Amino acid sequence: MSIFETFLNWKVFVDTLPLLLTGLWITISLGVLAIALGAAGGLLLALLRLYGPAPVAFVAIGYINVFRAIPILVLLIVIYYALPFVGLRLTAFTSATVALSLVSAAYSAEILRAGIQGVPKGQSEAARALGLSKVRQMTDVILPQAVKLVIPPLTSNAINVMKDTSLASVVAMPDLLKQATQAQALAANPTPLISAALIYLVLLLPLVSLVGVAETKLGRTP
Repeated sequence: MSIFETFLNWKVFVDTLPLLLTGLWITISLGVLAIALGAAGGLLLALLRLYGPAPVAFVAIGYINVFRAIPILVLLIVIYYALPFVGLRLTAFTSATVALSLVSAAYSAEILRAGIQGVPKGQSEAARALGLSKVRQMTDVILPQAVKLVIPPLTSNAINVMKDTSLASVVAMPDLLKQATQAQALAANPTPLISAALIYLVLLLPLVSLVGVAETKLGRTP
């Protein structure tokens, strides 16, 4: 049997493609949801760390440090397998969403904090001089400029979240990797795994290119 028949078997690919596409949809759904929740949570954490009372800021810093340090796989296993012992049973999809979102929020918080602190102080001083409230200063002046600064690292974080969705297969969630593994077992051929790798590449390569384009474009912006 040739290398193509073993790793790039067209018949096996066609037969297992519906299974892979089902897993792809679940992977995309999980990734998009975790990215959105992580970005929202990260913004809240960044604001609490920068502007919250000292005890609140301390808790935010602790959260960020802990969840940046803990491996996602360990967190996922704890959420899915340990929480039922305290009466909280979550589905595989919900467990994966929670784990990815918690970690993504920690990384997003640091990215957004750096972006907010990167806005020149003169901008907030000018906003105060115009009589804008603190909320208006943040929403109308600071955040729009901060987001512009952090688009490349936020996009990189989104790529990492999408790649980390593959870890959900350890809790039997039928994502792309899990479906590819099952298809490989059914077909007794590694083609589904190679196909899954190519699908991940097609899915993530545009995001990787977007990071480079954003860095170039924003770097030229005065």
